[in-house]
Amino acid sequence: MKKLYIITGAKGHLAGAIIRKLKKTDCFIRGLILPTENGNDDSQLKYYKGDVTRLDSMDEIFSNIAEYEVIVIHAAGIISIGQNVFELMYNVNVIGTRNVIKECIKYNVSRFVYVSSVHAIPEAADNGIIEEVGCFSNEWVTGGYAATKAEASQAVLDAIKKGLNAVIVHPSGIIGPYDNGSNHIVQLIQMYLSGKLPAGVTGGYDFVDVRDVANGCIAAAEKGNVGECYILSNRYCTVKELLEFMRVASNGRKKICLPLKIAKLAAPIFEKTAEITHTRPLFTKYSLYTMESNGHFSHDKATMQLGYHPRDIKITIEDTIAWLRKNNAVI
Repeated sequence: MKKLYIITGAKGHLAGAIIRKLKKTDCFIRGLILPTENGNDDSQLKYYKGDVTRLDSMDEIFSNIAEYEVIVIHAAGIISIGQNVFELMYNVNVIGTRNVIKECIKYNVSRFVYVSSVHAIPEAADNGIIEEVGCFSNEWVTGGYAATKAEASQAVLDAIKKGLNAVIVHPSGIIGPYDNGSNHIVQLIQMYLSGKLPAGVTGGYDFVDVRDVANGCIAAAEKGNVGECYILSNRYCTVKELLEFMRVASNGRKKICLPLKIAKLAAPIFEKTAEITHTRPLFTKYSLYTMESNGHFSHDKATMQLGYHPRDIKITIEDTIAWLRKNNAVI
């Protein structure tokens, strides 16, 4: 039976990388995009317009699928480095996930892969290694984005108990090529290349290549055990390291990193300035909190069960810079 992959959020950074990988295999692909977006169809890939927050708008993408082995990868979501939950983010991340679950049950799909986030997992005490957990709550995490991903992850686990064939993946901080700056870390790289980044900050996080996460999502669809969660991370990397990788890859200038205490004091000013100028701030209270939070994740389970092996983050930075320059995406 021919495989059919349905990918939500098909114009997103991760979904786009998943589609690139799938196009090298023998399968059909349907991508869900917003009514305001456009996509070029071909013999293997067809785009459907819809909105995960509107259940009836997804019926078309699920139509005429009886002859296929259908795998749904739910990658649609709104990422925010703000502190609070806002209505659109909740509607997309939580209600949208519940709607996709309903469609998967209604059309009896073969496998559902939910793209959650490591932010949905509570931090380990004493800066210990963070591993997969068996339940989620929005009360156990910090920040609006984390709360919505935790609530949605639990909704998937609840559906699994009722018979849905599903797995959950938890990417860490995704970076990499194929993005023009909607990704916050890619935006940081763009600002560095253009000379608009005055300084970095101390601290760091676990950053992972979008191509490795795409591989992990597909592997989870093919080899993941029903009901299991898989962390798709790389390694903890300081902002100072990232900036040095950027300097070497671009032959650029060395940047200093401000202590987090100073950056925190300036964060309200950055956020207010961005609001006035209608731009997006890189350093917010929540993003700075993340930079000093526990960013030590274990992807051992994904490595053992899915064959997941992330690449050196230095290579990711080199490839991202090369892609941005090739596509004239340096701001």
